[in-house]
Formats: sequence, C-alpha cells, structure tokens
Amino acid sequence: MDAALETYQARDFSLWPVAAPSADGVLLLSGGLSPLEVGTAMAVWVGYNHDLDPGDPLAADGLELVRRTVEAECTIAPGGLCVGDTVSGALVRSGCCCGLETWREWLDLADGAEPWLGHDPSPRVEHLGPVVRIWPDGRDGRDGRDGCEGRDGRPVELAVAELDGLLEDVRGKLRGFLGLAGQWAERYAPSLARALVERLDTDCEISAPLRG
Repeated sequence: MDAALETYQARDFSLWPVAAPSADGVLLLSGGLSPLEVGTAMAVWVGYNHDLDPGDPLAADGLELVRRTVEAECTIAPGGLCVGDTVSGALVRSGCCCGLETWREWLDLADGAEPWLGHDPSPRVEHLGPVVRIWPDGRDGRDGRDGCEGRDGRPVELAVAELDGLLEDVRGKLRGFLGLAGQWAERYAPSLARALVERLDTDCEISAPLRG
C-alpha cells in the first residue's frame, strides 16, 4: 500500500527543478524520493491549490506561490492510496478527484464503511466478513442493478486484520516524505520551511497517531 500523488499538475512547471514526468502520471511518496521528485511533489501541491492564469504575476514567482499555499486555510493534493497484490499483480488506484488528504478514511474499512475512492475509474469496496475486496473500477449502473457485473479488472483482497499495519506503513512513508519536503524548503523557500512542513503535516494528517 502506498500514498500516490497525481503529477499532471507538474507538466511544463518551471519555477524550480522537477523530475521528468512518469508514464503513468503517478508519484509514490516516501522518504526515498530524489530531490527532483520532491520538487515535482511540491509543484503539484502548490499548483493544485492555485488556479493561476499565465498572466498572473504570481505564476512567475515560486516563493510567493509557496507562501500563499502555506498561508491558505487548507490545502488538498490530487491522489490517494494505491494497493497492490504482489502475487496476482492486481493493482487498485484511487480515481479522479480523490484527494491524498483523505487517506485516513481507509481506517473506516474495518468498521464496514465504504470510503469514496474517486471516479473515472471508480474503485469500489466490497465487504466479505474478514476480507475487504477492492475493485479497480466498479461504476454503478452498468448492469441496471448495482454495477456488480460491470466491475472491470482484478480486485485486490485485504484482510481486515492487516489493515492497520498497512496504513501504519503508509504513514511511515509519508513521514519520510515530509522530512524530504522540509529539506527541499530549506533550499528553495528557507523562510517558509517550518511553516511548509506544518501545513503539509496538518492537511495530510501525517504525524498524528493512526488511531486515537
């Protein structure tokens, strides 16, 4: 299980160095990212929270763009959790318009909840007692009933008892990324480094204990 960030927002970004775009437009966040990949993540974060016209002076001022992001009431990040089965090769990613900031909603799977995982594709959750089956695309209405026969792709099955361990691993990867984000900020926005880390930590709920 990984925290995945959609990187389309970083295309043609030039205010600081970023990594070459990946073929699938996804960046898995962890403490193992390269400096350029961290730059990509920062570009996505600030760009997604500011719909800027090319003629806007802010569009050419990276430091001010970071400042406004840090000072925003709240921020969001395109993406979510992705989960794969290393044996079958099945992979499920959050769909369009899902936000990485909601990753802790997966904790509610243990209580029978079905968190919204985005659309186009539209991942769906199926509870089977001690197992949760997650389908990569289960758009409702394909069969005129509940969409079950319209599910595409192979599902990933999670044992409910293993869910907290998987999510704790995600939290560890996000904490590693948060440390790299602080290092990045010390170089490109030193006056805002502490505030940037606090904003990311708060809005993406990274450092707080998983439960309680």
